[in-house]
Amino acid sequence: MADEYVLRDDDHRRVVRVGDTVRRPVHPWTPAVHALLRYLEEAGFPYSPRVRGMDDEGREILTYLDGASGPAGWAGVVDDRGLIAFARLLRAYHDAVVGFRLPEGLSWCTGENGPSDGEVICHGDFGPWNVVWRGADPVGILDWDYARPAERLHDIAYALEYVAPFRDDVECLRWLSYPQPPDRRGRMELFAAAYGLTSTGGLVEAVIDVQERTIEQVRQLAERGNQPQVHWVAAGHLDDLTRRVVWSRAHRHLFV
Repeated sequence: MADEYVLRDDDHRRVVRVGDTVRRPVHPWTPAVHALLRYLEEAGFPYSPRVRGMDDEGREILTYLDGASGPAGWAGVVDDRGLIAFARLLRAYHDAVVGFRLPEGLSWCTGENGPSDGEVICHGDFGPWNVVWRGADPVGILDWDYARPAERLHDIAYALEYVAPFRDDVECLRWLSYPQPPDRRGRMELFAAAYGLTSTGGLVEAVIDVQERTIEQVRQLAERGNQPQVHWVAAGHLDDLTRRVVWSRAHRHLFV
């Protein structure tokens, strides 16, 4: 086999690059994710990795998407151009996946099947770290493990938590690449317009709702023995998530 270059080496997940492919450990719901990615490939959606099977070690093989991602992805959404492109990318994905239906016998990380009427398969983890950037342009979407059926608003609200962002000024300046405190209301309006929403009404409440649901999802996945959720709970991450909800409720005036 060609040389392996480590992309991520957590205790629970080792991700490597081999040539123009990525090798990742699988989950019980990986077959559902692969069905989704194959559908997107057939639909001509250019921003998702392509499934190339399994290797001799039981790892999934996906095509490598070249560009900046992970921590480097945060800088991509700071300016208006990047924020608009990020919102349009999410809309393009949602439109591309409308016709997908999960094959019988498969289920998502939540244990659900679907989608049901009014739902699409949301990415489930659509944050700046999971977008691949080349310069100012997003060129790919990574890490589809948390895809699940939901209304489009789920992905929209999840993304807005991180790009409005629902974080205090200290974190924005120190960790999220903002040169000055962000205009959170203006950024929410810009994202909504770029996605194609006609109003920002209800978005703050939707973000808080997704934050609360995320706490429950992390707890449930940890109870099933899934990583990294087991590690997160042991490390007190649920307390961090709860503090985020408290902050969002106390500072909703910054967004409306």
